[in-house]
Amino acid sequence: MAAMYGSKETTPLLRVKNLQTGFKIDGEYYNAVEGVSFDVRPKQIVGVVGESGCGKSVMSLSIMQLLPDGIGKIRGGEIEFEGQDISVFSDKQMNSIRGKDISMIFQEPMTSLNPVFTIGYQIEEVILNHENLTKKEARLRSVALLKQVGIPRAEQIVTEYPHQLSGGMRQRVMIAMAIACQPKLLIADEPTTALDVTVQAQILELMKGIQEANDMSIILITHDLGVVAEICDEVLVMYAGKIVERALVEDLFRGPKHPYTELLMKAIPKMDEDVEELATIEGLVPSVVNMPPVGCRFANRCPKAMPECLTVTPQLAEVAGRHEAACLLYEESWPTDGKREREGVAAL
Repeated sequence: MAAMYGSKETTPLLRVKNLQTGFKIDGEYYNAVEGVSFDVRPKQIVGVVGESGCGKSVMSLSIMQLLPDGIGKIRGGEIEFEGQDISVFSDKQMNSIRGKDISMIFQEPMTSLNPVFTIGYQIEEVILNHENLTKKEARLRSVALLKQVGIPRAEQIVTEYPHQLSGGMRQRVMIAMAIACQPKLLIADEPTTALDVTVQAQILELMKGIQEANDMSIILITHDLGVVAEICDEVLVMYAGKIVERALVEDLFRGPKHPYTELLMKAIPKMDEDVEELATIEGLVPSVVNMPPVGCRFANRCPKAMPECLTVTPQLAEVAGRHEAACLLYEESWPTDGKREREGVAAL
């Protein structure tokens, strides 16, 4: 499964095994992430794509242990970072690695940056929390970080407040904070969503350059397949809390195997096509309280659905080379209990 994507000689930096994360609603837990497993190798960029509500952000918050207290809970599975299961870490243990070894860039910098503290103070807080430096040394490091992420007048910007900066500048500040202690893993949750196209390209180029310079691994969460094609090595496609397809980026774009991925790609506008209407995917992602207990969770929206798709739960399996999909159109995805007739199943 996940291990096939890594070299046998390379131990994964992060290994997620059968992760299940739930939220308490009316006194009962409902899983928003169900049975997710994947690896991230050193120096690798893994893209996670899917519609809003498919579980991408919940998965990332689970890794960081930033789920809302009393509401969100990791209900099963393991999250191994450098061989240690951090899903059972205490707050104190997580604070020792959060920001230092694993950092996160959040979707909206205006709500992630504290409006009452200066830019410099907020970057210095990260540095002083993890490194034995004086405040003066931390200030010098903050200025250097702002310059590294392409912010002009860095010496002045450290004294300013978030509301005084543009959206693109605030996102650069978030990146500076995230890389302040040179983390081994950076989780970027929709880092370019609120930015215009030109600034998006600059931020992506910046992240790629920093990743190469610092030998970081990145988990890039996005709904934009164009962003994935630009900088990712591998891709996880999520739907309704599950991974439905996993592949090297070039394999995914050369030939998607899951109908959901096919529809996502058809929905991408193409500059060389003159169409009156953009392609859409009919229906909505099911809510956590109305998740189908069995069968394929995409079945009611899938143009290729078969009657069995409502009663047989597909398994994520290798369907072509190192390309994995969870779809009953492939013999490999059928359960191995032998209770279902599989005749007539063909590849896409």
